[in-house]
Amino acid sequence: MGFIGSVFSPWYAWSGRKDPANNCCINVATYGKGGRFTMTDRGRAALRTSRDTLEVGPSSMHWDGDKLVISIDEIASPPLVSRVRGTITVTPSALTSVELPLKADGSHVWRPFGPISDISVDLEANGWQWSGKGYFDANFGTRALEQDFDYWTWGCFPGARGATAFYDVTRRDGSTFETAVRFDPDGSAEQIAGQPQTPLKRSLWQVKRETRADPGAEPRQVLSMLDAPFYSRSAVETVLDGERCVGVHEALDLTRFRMAALKPMLAVRVPRRPAWTFAAD
Repeated sequence: MGFIGSVFSPWYAWSGRKDPANNCCINVATYGKGGRFTMTDRGRAALRTSRDTLEVGPSSMHWDGDKLVISIDEIASPPLVSRVRGTITVTPSALTSVELPLKADGSHVWRPFGPISDISVDLEANGWQWSGKGYFDANFGTRALEQDFDYWTWGCFPGARGATAFYDVTRRDGSTFETAVRFDPDGSAEQIAGQPQTPLKRSLWQVKRETRADPGAEPRQVLSMLDAPFYSRSAVETVLDGERCVGVHEALDLTRFRMAALKPMLAVRVPRRPAWTFAAD
């Protein structure tokens, strides 16, 4: 993930979030045995952008024709401090025109660019080379997430005819936002009536989780990806319109994230490196 204004960085929060460009990063997480996590908070000197490219220190994302090429050169945070380096290529089947505000004032927007994508991963470690289904989206905002939201879940589930994504949000004022969107491989999209929200077993940190499923179906986690006191990412199996499918699911507890005691814990996993000098072109 690429961040300008690193929303989960304690350094960005402590700065008062006055200068998003001064708290940027490219976050990488690998899963399974020997999984690594990198989220180095970098300063304004490490950021360069153009129409097709986002550079943050030694890593970059570059749009090359019909594909997004992500070049990674990062250092994983404790306890497995090591280099994470290589290339990830994401090729959407098509780009969508979907743009959904999560609040009526447009202060938070979800933009699923390529919900149906192919991905190729080639990182410099044994077993970190593979190809499969990918996903490419973005969120934009002018306010801190924890200012406006208490909780949300998101999931995207590929199926035989395309993919279905769900976004379920609880705002701080008690109002909710719920959407279900079906995407076709040609980039067309249709908002649909989503299946009922269905409880999912809580994460290791006891983050509440729920997703969508046909009545009577019981969704289940098939792979834990990222587990934090306020956040869970996992591969989840569910049943949608009679089809059993596995997708990526996220749950975000922003009530917990607002806790001041959480920020020093995060600083261990999110080091601050403000200085950077790009090599001469």
